[in-house]
Amino acid sequence: MSQNPRPIAPDVSMGSPVDIPADEKLPADAPLHDRVVEALRTVYDPEIPVNIYELGLIYRCDVDADGDVEIDMTLTAPACPVAGEMPGQVQQVVAAVDGVASVHVELIWEPAWDPSRMSDDARIALNMF
Repeated sequence: MSQNPRPIAPDVSMGSPVDIPADEKLPADAPLHDRVVEALRTVYDPEIPVNIYELGLIYRCDVDADGDVEIDMTLTAPACPVAGEMPGQVQQVVAAVDGVASVHVELIWEPAWDPSRMSDDARIALNMF
């Protein structure tokens, strides 16, 4: 991967996953968990220009030896307009990762999300330092 991270705020007006430039993709032999996280970083909340992983919306991401993935995620607020779509989008993106056999995404509300869960990159992108 290059030393310069890709822009954290692509055009996500439609809420669809962004493409990772070929020269920044993990190799096919990278650990499956790392490739799943890479896929999660392509999913953006259309109202916030930061991916859901950096926002801290992914509470748990377990990948077993058989390629079964279990994800617990939340949203920034229960009334989030993408609440009905986001878990399905996450499931679709992760299922497309080579080596993933199955994906189960659970939308949870406890503990409630708060800005302390964001990565430093997300804080910088949102001017929250």
